[in-house]
Parts: sequence; structure tokens; C-alpha cells
Amino acid sequence: MTLRDPALARRWALLLAALVLAWPLLVLAEFKPWTLLDERSLRFTGRYLAQFFPPRVEAAFLAELARETWRTVAIATSGMTLALAIAVPTALLATARLSASTLEGRPGPARWLRRAVRALLVALRSIPELVWALVFVRVVGLGPTAGVLAIAIAYGGMLGKVYAEILESADPAPTQALLRGGAGRLQALLFGALPGCLPELLSYTVYRWECAVRSSVVLGFVGAGGLGQLLDSASKMFAGSEVSTILLVFIALVMASDAFSRWLRGRLD
Repeated sequence: MTLRDPALARRWALLLAALVLAWPLLVLAEFKPWTLLDERSLRFTGRYLAQFFPPRVEAAFLAELARETWRTVAIATSGMTLALAIAVPTALLATARLSASTLEGRPGPARWLRRAVRALLVALRSIPELVWALVFVRVVGLGPTAGVLAIAIAYGGMLGKVYAEILESADPAPTQALLRGGAGRLQALLFGALPGCLPELLSYTVYRWECAVRSSVVLGFVGAGGLGQLLDSASKMFAGSEVSTILLVFIALVMASDAFSRWLRGRLD
């Protein structure tokens, strides 16, 4: 007896609907992958990739590469530190569950304050860190400072939003008991919500630090320093051997940060 999937027709209908919706988007985006197989494109691609070998391994270049790699990690870590300084107080203000007035059913001005803080978090995270970096490069000039500030602003908005959502989804019983007993917002956070949410908060923070390491490389292309700026300079000079060495170091850096964050999340579980 042949078994027939009862949802087969529905799956095909959904796939067809997705293709119908995606096609105009692909046309609007001018997505033409077949141009990669053009004879001229293949010839230039092969010529450029041939310059990648062998990678450059001179001592002076490797020393500069190590210095920029450490600077990339420093940009990501400093930016995350400032982002936490933005995210923690805004998340505390944006969480309704930590407010005694909400518990008593009289939100009053606190509701409008939460809405204003949430609107601020939306504004901070709506603008990508690359755009923030372009703005800060014009303000403070080329260098790591622009990258640190860009990560701080964008990631501050992201962390604040997620922190508030994690705190809102926590078990309300300990927090409500503390608030009914006369505890303040900070006490309700530290002794009510935080014990149950701490592993999830730390895990997300470590994940965002890993993302910040990647972002700090991209920010270097707009003059924010680090590996990205070195890679941009090597690409503009068509120094393929330098580009390949930088890419290998970047891959190793991302793998190391991923391994560290995975180890730390494992310790938190």
C-alpha cells in the first residue's frame, strides 16, 4: 500500500507562492548569478585568485598583521563594554515587569517613559553599525574610535531590546513578591528576575561579542582601523598575497572567538 503525504499539495502550493513572491524581488535586486560564468569574468577572477598564492609571510608584515588583529579584538571588546553601559539601564527602564506601578495597575507616567526608552532603542538599532561608523569617521576622524562608538551605539540598542524581552519573559513570581514587599526596581532585578535569566543574558552577550568581532573587521573598510582597514588597503593595491594572509588570519580570529564563546556558553549552561 502506497502512503500519500496529506500535506504534499499544501507544501507545493507554498513553494509556488514563495517563488512567485521572490521572482519580482530578484528582478528588482538585479540578481544575475550567471554573469559569474561569463568567459571574461572567469578570466579576471582566475587571474586575481592566482595572486593569492603564496600568502605573504614576511616578519614585518606578520608583525603589523598581529598588531591590527589585536586592535580588531580591542575595538570589538571596547564597543561591547560601552554597549552594555547603554543596554543595562535602558533595559531596566523598558521592562514593565520591574515596575511597581504596573503591578498595582496604575502605569501612569512610567508607561510613557517605557515607550520613550523603547523608541530610543529602536532608533539606535535601526541604523547599521556601518552607517554609524561613517558618521563617526566624519566626527572624530579615521581610526579605532569611530569603530568603537559605532559598535557601542548599534549594539547598545540590540542588547537593550533583547535584555528587556528576556526579563519580561522571566518567571514573574519572585519579582512580584519583592515589589509587593516594598523592594525597588533594582532590588527586584537583582534578586527576582536576574537569578533565573542570568545564563540566557550572558549567553546572548557572548554571542553579540562574537558578532562584534566580525563587525569590527567590516568597519575597517570605512576607516575605523583594525584588520578591515588593512584588508581594504591591500585590496586597493591588488596585493593578492597580502589579502590571502589577512583572510586566513581573519578566519582564524573568527574561529577562535566562536570557540571561546561556545566554551563560555557551555560553562554557563
